[in-house]
Amino acid sequence: MKMMAIEGGKKLKGKIPVSGSKNAALPIMAAAILGDGPSVIHNVPDLTDIRTMSKLLKILGATVEFKDHTLTIDPSGINKFTAPYELVKTMRASIYVLGPLVAKYKKAKVSLPGGCAIGARPIDLHIKGIQKLGAKIVLKHGYVSASAAKLKGTKISFDKVSLGATVNILLASSLAEGTTVIENASKEPEVIDCINFLQAMGAKIEGTGTNTLKIHGVKKLSAVKGYNVIPDRIEAATFITAAVITKGRVTVTGLNPEHLSIFIDKLKETGVKITQGKNKVDIFPYKGRLKAVDIVTEPYPGFPTDVQAQWMALMCFAQGDSIIKETIWENRFMHVQELVRMGASVRINGNTSIVTGVKELSGADVMASDLRASAALILAGLAAQGKTVVRRIYHLERGYENLDLKLKNLGGAVRIERENAV
Repeated sequence: MKMMAIEGGKKLKGKIPVSGSKNAALPIMAAAILGDGPSVIHNVPDLTDIRTMSKLLKILGATVEFKDHTLTIDPSGINKFTAPYELVKTMRASIYVLGPLVAKYKKAKVSLPGGCAIGARPIDLHIKGIQKLGAKIVLKHGYVSASAAKLKGTKISFDKVSLGATVNILLASSLAEGTTVIENASKEPEVIDCINFLQAMGAKIEGTGTNTLKIHGVKKLSAVKGYNVIPDRIEAATFITAAVITKGRVTVTGLNPEHLSIFIDKLKETGVKITQGKNKVDIFPYKGRLKAVDIVTEPYPGFPTDVQAQWMALMCFAQGDSIIKETIWENRFMHVQELVRMGASVRINGNTSIVTGVKELSGADVMASDLRASAALILAGLAAQGKTVVRRIYHLERGYENLDLKLKNLGGAVRIERENAV
């Protein structure tokens, strides 16, 4: 099993590009099922989850080619309609195929995802939404089966904001008969990117960027011959945090700073100098310690839950106490005990953590529990004194492409090792 060894104390310096967004690419890949021919999607990151979704589409009968960050997906050969447990258990985004399969092929069978390291993440909103569109739903033997002669537009109000459920209903209703209204829809940039792709296919959708979406169903959707996935805002935030935590001078390029407005505003509150251009952010060195700043995770445009762990790593070095409240997922403080092993002072009270900043952390052997926790531990290791070894970094390959090489290019002393090498 691979792990990452980090020699801390190196100030990062240089330019680092941001990859395409995994969380935008996965819904777009599912949307390609709806097209009448091969769609070509650019700026797709080469990650485990992308390859898993590609494998699922191939199992369904689609032709998928992935080369040089470009995906070509031809759904014309789809003749199977089951997403098996073996794949769904490794990537929850597999549920995205439910909506387009029912809408286009009138049936779908998708394994229930099961548990998750950072919370239950139920798919009840997906199922209720597809059901309201007229599909017959059967839950049996760990699978959700959906069937409908024709989906019909309706009004769907979500009890809570859900990116995944918003995506699934968008995909299903684009080929439904009549008009569908989604209330309390997700406004995440990844949802907007999916809408833009659907519109390029010929979908008729109103309300982009608001919490009320109106979808006028059409009879068919066309393939998209060239579409660029948006930059990964979470990867960008991780790189920015890496620069700040090491007191480095780094330019992060190829991002959309507007997608990170609240994160950048919070960083400025800490006292760090950070400037932004159209597609870049510059981070400047500073002396002393940053001011502790509180955050509350919320749906977009609030502070992203996927940056909570990285923010905690930064606050471990700040002056004073910071309160971090997690409102999106339960069990998303699993990185805390690992940070404590490095010398951090963190107390957990329900869905809130209180971080008392310390002058330094010391390198230690730590264990990653999920994707963003992995990133947080690496950030802490970059700024800690001595050597840190982060184990179980296979999580990283789900969301960060060549993170070790990118950090090395900035002067970080990181390397991938095999567990039996230490």
